[in-house]
Amino acid sequence: MAFVLFLVFIALIMVRVPVSMAIGAAVLLAFAISPFSDALYVVPQQILEGVNKPSLAAVPFFIMAGNLMNAVGITDRIFTFADALVGHFKAGLAQVNVLSSMIFAGVSGAAVADCAGLGAIEIKAMRERGYKPEFAAAITVCSAVIGPLIPPSIGLVIYAFLAQQSVERMFLAGVVPGVLVGVTLMACNRILATRHDFPTQARAPLKMVLRTAVDGIFALVAPAIIVGSILTGWVTATEAGVLACLYAIALGVFVYRTLTFARLWTALTETMLMTSVIMIIIGFSIAMGWLLAIDQIPQKLGETIFALTDDKNVFLGLVLIFVLLVGTVVEGVPAKLLLVPMLLPVVDSYGVDRVHFGLIIQLSLLMGIATPPMGIGLYIMVEVGKVRFEKVSLAVLPFLIPLMLALLLITYVPDLVLWLPNLVLGPDVSIISK
Repeated sequence: MAFVLFLVFIALIMVRVPVSMAIGAAVLLAFAISPFSDALYVVPQQILEGVNKPSLAAVPFFIMAGNLMNAVGITDRIFTFADALVGHFKAGLAQVNVLSSMIFAGVSGAAVADCAGLGAIEIKAMRERGYKPEFAAAITVCSAVIGPLIPPSIGLVIYAFLAQQSVERMFLAGVVPGVLVGVTLMACNRILATRHDFPTQARAPLKMVLRTAVDGIFALVAPAIIVGSILTGWVTATEAGVLACLYAIALGVFVYRTLTFARLWTALTETMLMTSVIMIIIGFSIAMGWLLAIDQIPQKLGETIFALTDDKNVFLGLVLIFVLLVGTVVEGVPAKLLLVPMLLPVVDSYGVDRVHFGLIIQLSLLMGIATPPMGIGLYIMVEVGKVRFEKVSLAVLPFLIPLMLALLLITYVPDLVLWLPNLVLGPDVSIISK
């Protein structure tokens, strides 16, 4: 049954069937040949039970917050501030690209929003100043990986739901890895600048830096408001998503006065469409997990891996290879929904912290958006940057090296992930008790 489930799912993905439909068709077919085929009503029950979770209510609000931030023009102000701050560096606009993504990460929490929102501004500016379109597209899609690491993050909310971890701890755990990815990408830009004649620009006067900071101050403090309200206990993760939406609307109506009814309607419709797809995938994934549990796939997987090695570091290396390969053909959210319930029992048996594992799988799957042949970020760049897919696929390869370096550091130096949540929230008592 499990073999048919994965075979049908992968086959449908390879022929470009939408993930939400592919996973649903695979579940229904596997269920039809199972011993429970006469009880098909179990599938809708599992789907409804899967999405009827209070913790998932945060997802649509954070999606909407990101769309609203784009609608009110916060992306332009973030880019202008980053340009004034680091635009004079070697490979200036490439560094601006990364820094903008690090700042915008604290607003949207979604790589796709970064690619589509900031990407259009960044690529246009880089092309106008003489950068090759494929290089601009490549650094844009790779810097977008930072978005779902630095809080708030939709992917980390979903992982917290799957792994039964607190959203606060997952958010804090993503800060250092997100900054680490940004620093490694900026270092890569600096190295490339020694080999290529990138355009340069004059250092912005301090007055301009201060002016752009003041102009974008409301955008820059948004992450602190969102995350700070959660950590202080004033609001839950879901309420923080609502707060982020209200904050974005207030900026658009009273401060920047850029939020029109048409833009609001566009943000709402995009939020509804994206939320619907994610919830459909979650529902079918819960049903798939139920089928895998019946077949005892997690237990069999654990026994197989234990037969290969009992060393935790070797296990983590095998997980990296496996998840990276999955990420090249399956998008992050459905891949996480498929893999996490299956791998968590094995992760626990090796004594790997669940929060640490969450950041490993998060970054591993995020690299898939920039990895040919299925990387969704690459296809977005083709549309946004008007560049051929083959060119951006080749241009992105050097940037996969710093991403891989950051992933290895996160994997084998767990304190990079756990230091901040342990410092702010204290050590996880459940881990100590084990």
